[in-house]
Amino acid sequence: MSIFELYFKLGLQHIADLKGYDHILFILTLCVVYRLTEWRKLLILITAFTIGHSLTLVLATLNLLRIDGDLIEWLIPLTIFITALANVLMDRKQHSPALHKFKYFAALFFGLIHGLGFSNYLRALLGSEKSMLLPLFSFNLGIEIGQILIVAIILLLSMVVIDLLKYPRRDWHLLLSGAGLGISLILMIERFPF
Repeated sequence: MSIFELYFKLGLQHIADLKGYDHILFILTLCVVYRLTEWRKLLILITAFTIGHSLTLVLATLNLLRIDGDLIEWLIPLTIFITALANVLMDRKQHSPALHKFKYFAALFFGLIHGLGFSNYLRALLGSEKSMLLPLFSFNLGIEIGQILIVAIILLLSMVVIDLLKYPRRDWHLLLSGAGLGISLILMIERFPF
């Protein structure tokens, strides 16, 4: 197996690992309010998140940025909590271009935090590698492909529940965002670093 394949698979497995469900839960709360027909807006939002976590993944893995791991592990569920709370409080009719720009900025910032969480895992893996460029690229690409698959599953599941089963859209958003609120609150309490 080549280095590219190895780190690509590790990135894909890391994002899709149900033991690390906090990253999946963040993607869920970020995407749940979008329809399949709004894929362009969602693509920009996910790209902003990707840019953020790619930047800190590289900086932290190269030891140019170091932040306490316990703090990062607490901040990750905080990003879920804030995103889910925004979903609950926002009325779908309030989505203006200015609000979308703010959401893109928030996704970028939250991506910075999530990248630091990924970096601790990757830094441990890279200890024996001579060059970090290919493993970093491959790992990040694996994470991105995994995220795209998770987003596609969320969008398709939402389409089935809302369009085919006729479950009220707002109730679906409240159900999943409420679950995100509850789970993230428990994680923040369990991981409180102070």
